[in-house]
Amino acid sequence: MTAIAFQRFREGVRREFPLLIGVAPFGMIYGVLALQAGLSPVQAQAMSAVVFAGSAQFMTVQLLAGMTPAPVILFTGLIINLRHLLYSASVAPWVSHLPLRWKALLAYLLTDEAFAVTIVNYRQNGEDTMHEHWFFLGAGLALWLVWQASTALGIFLGAVIPPAWGLDFALPLTFIALVVPSLRHHADALTAVVAGTLAVMLAGLPYKLGLVLASLIALGVGLTVEERA
Repeated sequence: MTAIAFQRFREGVRREFPLLIGVAPFGMIYGVLALQAGLSPVQAQAMSAVVFAGSAQFMTVQLLAGMTPAPVILFTGLIINLRHLLYSASVAPWVSHLPLRWKALLAYLLTDEAFAVTIVNYRQNGEDTMHEHWFFLGAGLALWLVWQASTALGIFLGAVIPPAWGLDFALPLTFIALVVPSLRHHADALTAVVAGTLAVMLAGLPYKLGLVLASLIALGVGLTVEERA
């Protein structure tokens, strides 16, 4: 690593740091809920290391707790993470010159928070295609380390917190806190309202299929409204 590369790596960590403060509590909550859903400590930590996608992990432990079949869990996770296709398309012009090993590593580290700071940096400093991927690596790796550590702390706490405390309420509250600040347009708000309403109406469907159907229908409604606008 050259001096310039290290400087860009350090800048990526620095720019990511404010977001890490908000990510850590979510990792702890996931660790607690994973144990309450029946995962072992090793399985819970392994999911954070392999999947490394907070929203998908939260949804997975909820579906596991409801004894949902594996195909439904996989399909739901696919729907939740479709936004990463948009993230990848956005950063592709700036990483197209990198070798495959770099692309694979950065794709693994591409999360909501890492994308947020990386895409801004690329738009500001994208002319330097020789070193800006080190910024991407710094942002993504900082988030990965904090997520693994906070998951481990949550697993430790989950082993000592009685299940009777009922921390399941933390999951919907977490998603509400993430979604509400991002509702800036009419299409966004309508999508959220339709998804929430249908999720309640279809809650009686087996295997949590109501969540999947509500998500798909709401996305269709939101896209239609946005196109007409």
